[in-house]
Amino acid sequence: MSIVKFEELMKPVIGFLGCETPKAWLDIAITNLELLMQDHANCEKKAAGTAMNLMFRYSFFNDLQVKLAQLVREEMLHYEQVLDLMKARGQAWQALSAGRYAAGLRKHIRTYEPEALIDILVVGAFVEARSCERFYALAPLVDDELGRYYRYLLKSESRHYEDYLALAMDVAQTSKMKNPKEDIQQRIDYFREIEKDLILSSDNVFRFHSGVPKNS
Repeated sequence: MSIVKFEELMKPVIGFLGCETPKAWLDIAITNLELLMQDHANCEKKAAGTAMNLMFRYSFFNDLQVKLAQLVREEMLHYEQVLDLMKARGQAWQALSAGRYAAGLRKHIRTYEPEALIDILVVGAFVEARSCERFYALAPLVDDELGRYYRYLLKSESRHYEDYLALAMDVAQTSKMKNPKEDIQQRIDYFREIEKDLILSSDNVFRFHSGVPKNS
């Protein structure tokens, strides 16, 4: 895929997000590639686990089952691929504590249905979109092998965020909410500001989805 096509692919992703990754975060990332790759592996595994949990919890939404089954397969494939890259580079697996990003988004999810599921799906869209944006920003800054892999991930990650938004609309319409488009757009606008703050504010640790670490 050419640079122009990558840029076209990324336009709606960046438009969906409230900000782009700060240069300060990128500067730290390229000097901490082992930590970045380890947390990336964790993120892929967690994404698969989250999708699987949703399949069991909301088994009565058929379209959700199909889309999430596909997502689980892709996320686990990416997890295996990152592990293979780590092994080829002589990088041992290490346990990492979770960053604040996912919890910072999830704590704002509504507690009643179907609104809770809609919020979960909107949050999933932001996580996937941010992952896509970071792969795009990192690709030209890292070594050729890793850069190629990050560009390879762009297509699937950009589709994942769109799938989550489509599922949110499907749930809203199936649940016969009065104004599904308006409700979902309001939640997108709401979570966009939360996500933006998590990305632009200082963070205690460096992680794949972190803000800029305080000690940078």
